[in-house]
Amino acid sequence: MFLLYMKDILLIIIGVFTGILNTLAGGGSLITLPILIFLGLPPQVANGTNRIYILIQNIFGSAGFQSKGVHTFPFNIYMGIAALFGAIIGAQIAVDIDDRLFNRILAIIMLVVIIYTIFNRKSKSNALARIQGKYFWWSIASFFFIGIYGGFIQAGTGFLILFSLSAINRLDLVKSNAVKTIVILIYTLSALATFIYYGKVNWLYGLELALGGAIGAWLSSRWIVGKSDRIIKILLLIVVIAMAVKLWVY
Repeated sequence: MFLLYMKDILLIIIGVFTGILNTLAGGGSLITLPILIFLGLPPQVANGTNRIYILIQNIFGSAGFQSKGVHTFPFNIYMGIAALFGAIIGAQIAVDIDDRLFNRILAIIMLVVIIYTIFNRKSKSNALARIQGKYFWWSIASFFFIGIYGGFIQAGTGFLILFSLSAINRLDLVKSNAVKTIVILIYTLSALATFIYYGKVNWLYGLELALGGAIGAWLSSRWIVGKSDRIIKILLLIVVIAMAVKLWVY
């Protein structure tokens, strides 16, 4: 009987781990998306199912940041709305793409993002944040295109958001992560709605992942620290390379 529930337990555990990973930096979908494909879901359905997990995880992550007094309103809402419109376009592309082509695109993205993750050196700059004037509009444009990418595949979107907020707005890591959770939460609404409309969602798998993701996001958003970055990067490197190879030949 226990073996019958192993798949369900595995999805919850993966949800916890990737919920922590997503909230600290990003990259959780580099694991959850191929896992769903390996469990037998067609790539388009895996992509849609993953959005349930992303939505719930970011609800809890946002609540965790709020409970610790990290506020980025209304800047986060504006960026989220810009990304939402982009995500509508990206999700429409995703539901029409060939399965094998999607797997290969995901494999390439996984390797590119993981290389960035391993070798990226976070800026230690204490410069003042830039969220008004021309920097605001540059961010709007940036998040619209990030939304297109996020609506299409999600994997690695967190890194793109953190890069944009660092390069354009000079936000520190904690505030950047707080903005990230709200932005992804908002644009995931439109992406998930698109996948639901086309019947590309497995609700059981999605809710099981979401349960774990909610736990991981809540804990990591309240106790966000950098001490475990190296361990997380090593684990992510091993897992993602193995999954990218598998996806390429799948």
